[in-house]
Amino acid sequence: MSKFIDYAIGHGRLTIATLVFLLGAGLVAYVTIPKEAEPDIKIPIIYVQLSQRGISPEDSERLLLRPVETQLKSVGNVKEMRSTAFEGGGFVLLEFEAGFDSKAALADVRAKVDQAKHDLPRDVDEPQVLEVNLSLYPVLVVGLSGDVPERTLLRIARAAKNAIEQAPGVLSAELRGARDEAVEIILDPTLIASYGMSLEQLGSITQSFNTLIAAGALEGESGRFAVKVPSLFEKPQDILQIPIVASPKASVTLLDIAQVKPTFKDATSVTRVNGRPAMTIEVSKRTGANLIETVDAVKATVEALQKTWPEAVHVTFTQDKSKVIRQMLGDLQNSVLTGVLLVAIVILFALGFRASLFIGIAIPASFLAGVLGLQLAGLTVNIVVLFSLILAVGMLVDDAIIVSEFAERRMSEGMPPKEAYSLAAKRMSGPVIAATATRIAAFSPLLFWPGVVGQFMKYLPITLIATLTASLVVALFFTPTLGALLGRAAPVPHDERAKDRGPYMRTVRLALRRPGMTLTLAALLLVAVQMAYGKFGRGVEFFPKVEPDYGQVIVHARGNLALDEKNRLIGEVEKRVLAFDGLKTVYTRIGEQPRGMSELTEDTIGVIQFEFADWRSRPPAHEIMDAIRDKTADIPGILIEVTAPRAGPPTGKPIQVQIGALDPAVLPAAANKVAAILSARSDMRDLDDGQPLPGIDWQIEVDKSEAAKYGAGISTVGAAVQLVTNGLKATEYRPVDSDKSVDILVRFPPDRRSLDQIDDLRVQTQAGHVPIGNFVQRLPAPRVGYINRVNGNRVMTTAIA
Repeated sequence: MSKFIDYAIGHGRLTIATLVFLLGAGLVAYVTIPKEAEPDIKIPIIYVQLSQRGISPEDSERLLLRPVETQLKSVGNVKEMRSTAFEGGGFVLLEFEAGFDSKAALADVRAKVDQAKHDLPRDVDEPQVLEVNLSLYPVLVVGLSGDVPERTLLRIARAAKNAIEQAPGVLSAELRGARDEAVEIILDPTLIASYGMSLEQLGSITQSFNTLIAAGALEGESGRFAVKVPSLFEKPQDILQIPIVASPKASVTLLDIAQVKPTFKDATSVTRVNGRPAMTIEVSKRTGANLIETVDAVKATVEALQKTWPEAVHVTFTQDKSKVIRQMLGDLQNSVLTGVLLVAIVILFALGFRASLFIGIAIPASFLAGVLGLQLAGLTVNIVVLFSLILAVGMLVDDAIIVSEFAERRMSEGMPPKEAYSLAAKRMSGPVIAATATRIAAFSPLLFWPGVVGQFMKYLPITLIATLTASLVVALFFTPTLGALLGRAAPVPHDERAKDRGPYMRTVRLALRRPGMTLTLAALLLVAVQMAYGKFGRGVEFFPKVEPDYGQVIVHARGNLALDEKNRLIGEVEKRVLAFDGLKTVYTRIGEQPRGMSELTEDTIGVIQFEFADWRSRPPAHEIMDAIRDKTADIPGILIEVTAPRAGPPTGKPIQVQIGALDPAVLPAAANKVAAILSARSDMRDLDDGQPLPGIDWQIEVDKSEAAKYGAGISTVGAAVQLVTNGLKATEYRPVDSDKSVDILVRFPPDRRSLDQIDDLRVQTQAGHVPIGNFVQRLPAPRVGYINRVNGNRVMTTAIA
């Protein structure tokens, strides 16, 4: 070590040039290093998304989940397998042990799903195998709202989505709150009966005229020519020309017996921003891209487009994760500047002006060198790194103080600056290295913290190791070189300044004279502090409660509620929430909520998410949420839950009791007992008993023997019922101005879409046009919503806050 120190001091210009280079490179690294909200860690979860149009939860469990679960049981290193069936599909979620090989696990799951495909229904959608990735979560949500026609707002939203995806750093932009386009063929039941046409014939005819035909090419002496047979639908009007019935003298087209109109699929949810109909665009950034630059680019793109939109279209930006990063960067810069200033003032009093200058340089030099090391290692700046840098600011100056204080003492005794700083660096290298190694050792165990939390927190020791190592190098090489070149003995002797610290020195001498008493007192304090905290402390929390930026009102209701009924109930709550001051943006989602890893329960009919205004201009968040809870408590028929987002990954309510059984019939009684025990406590609230929602579903029971007498099958009945419900999909087409295919649905007129109409349905059979009531019975059955399974068994979960 002595040779390196002598070389650094002996080649002062080279050492100072290296310091200037590190400062410049560190400053460039601090400006250009990618900045993210959360660390890019691997969540040990892979899930398989399954969907089939119109499938019931029971059929989804039996036909979709179980075949996939059977194959996935052989996947290795799985901690738990959870699955949920619901109307329209389901999903199977695999939670792996920490430290799993994500690429190998993903390939294994995909292989098992491919093997399960032959056991799935023929008309099931292609299963999707997805990996949970925090970097794909939205960093900004762009809300487009206003009193404009839905199709106009959809056109604007699609144009904005395409433009945002071209912005630098953007990985994807997902459009939410927009209904899928569709083309409806509205049939007249009497005309269908008069022409003796069956639904199967209509579907096959429609598909036969919407088929890609590769006719090939002809090549001869005069050249080569492609031969085309245009047959794909390009616009809704093409459907009207389909011949339904033909004879040698005439033909009947679809135009003669039906109406064809472009429309949207039936709404399953309603989205509003600040009380206005809205569509949202969720923006995700690329891994490693700079969060602040990406958000700024998206906002600039939207602001440029907004100039061409109608004035009635309002733009809001919510869930902006760059705000936290900007705030923490500002706090970090303030901490560094404040640290330099305070250290300079203290050292100026204790050691003099020149020593305070040398030591003050140690903070930004160590800080920027540490950031440069993080960038060279391929790491990004996130909230954990920023917190670690703020934490490290107070420790970066210790090593430089040790070296400078020793050199100042020797210079006060008459030693030249060069020799004093050389001796200080050599003599104090052992204590400086030991002090730095001690601090590094205190944080190093965090590198081996297992699990997802360990991956999240490993950035703290890495950052501290980088910055503390940089402070060691600065203290042993750069500070002595600066002192050797610019150092001067202080005009006031060192011992004279030490007299000003008389009370401290008297306390130290007393402790040294009575070492036994001092050690005994330290041991007693060590025990007493722990006991006092255990008795009078407020307990331990992994994530502390902080002033939130967002809150949400979760509205629960039970029964067979239509979307309009849900909209009316949520609208009353929304109106009262909008009346509160201190809220910046109110984002409302009514009806169907996101499935998958969502923490929302089955009886959730809507969520109102609000963004708080700046904390300096409003009351505390808990006061606002308590007031919202009080103002909405008198609305009948619903249960209100006002919460703030919890820190950390989504884990649901704090207390969750999961009950499983081989026999699903015994689960409700057990869940009731658990709910009764939990609800008896006065410190519990927002109970979810896990029971299925009350209500009924209608089952169409087909008497197969009677149906066979008429030559009718179950598929014929199912197709007829779909005419009354969501529509029978005949085929699909892809418009030239859209990147998504559009379904062509066959339906009855709106006045024929009711429960009573099912009993009067007629189908074309071998015996003619007969009512399905001849062989069908409509029966009520208990409503089935979500069916949850864990490791192949049904479960119910009772949760409470």
